[in-house]
Order: sequence, then C-alpha cells, then structure tokens
Amino acid sequence: MNIFDVNWIAVVAAALCGFMVGGLWYGPIMGKKWMGAVGLTEDQIKSGNNGALYGGAFAFSLLASWTLAHTFATYGNELSVSVKILTAFGVAIGFILPALGTNYLFQMKFKKLFFIDAMYWILFYLAMGTVHALIS
Repeated sequence: MNIFDVNWIAVVAAALCGFMVGGLWYGPIMGKKWMGAVGLTEDQIKSGNNGALYGGAFAFSLLASWTLAHTFATYGNELSVSVKILTAFGVAIGFILPALGTNYLFQMKFKKLFFIDAMYWILFYLAMGTVHALIS
C-alpha cells in the first residue's frame, strides 16, 4: 500500500473537525482557565502571529489526521465505525497523554494545565476518529 493512498476528503474533514474542537475548547469552553494555567493574558494571546499559530496548528492536525487515515487504510474496510473511534481514543490515551504528562512532570507544570490539555487531546482524537469512521 502506498502511504499516500488514503481518503483525502476524510483527512481534511477530520483535521478541520479537530481544529474546530481546539477553537471551542481553548476559546469559550476553557480559554480563560487555560490562559491562567499557562500565565498568559488576552493581550499576549492577541499579539501573537495568528497566521503562524493557526496555520501551524492546522498543519499538525492534518498530519495527525493523515496518520489515522493511513493506520485505518492498512486494514482496508475491515474496521467498524466503533473500532476506528476507539482506536483514535486509544491514540490519545496511550500515546498523547503519556507524552504530555511526562513533559509536564519535568517542566513542573500544574495538574490543572495537564487536565485541560489532556481533555482537549482526547476530544480532538475522538472527533477525528469519528469523522474518519463515518467518511472512510
């Protein structure tokens, strides 16, 4: 199988969905708590290079989405919707959270920030897994 032989519509749609989860999570849902946990103000956030920030974040979403799509494509049409969603959840729980947690331990970050970011990644991968499961 060619590594680029994936459903590109699903890749882009899932990346967009994950990106929107981030906008909601770090915006109206947990934005103020997250800013407090990382020690940033709204003015500091607004002064950032939004093109680079959001463009980079979307590029990483595309990479994550393509990786899920490639993982699913290696099994052809054998995986059910629920298996795809649970696989995406497993990626968040089994790979992302331990990496994030290890970094936060050594950076001496607060538990509050870990739980904010960990929940985001769980929701991110659940959203992307669901899109891939329904479109692929």
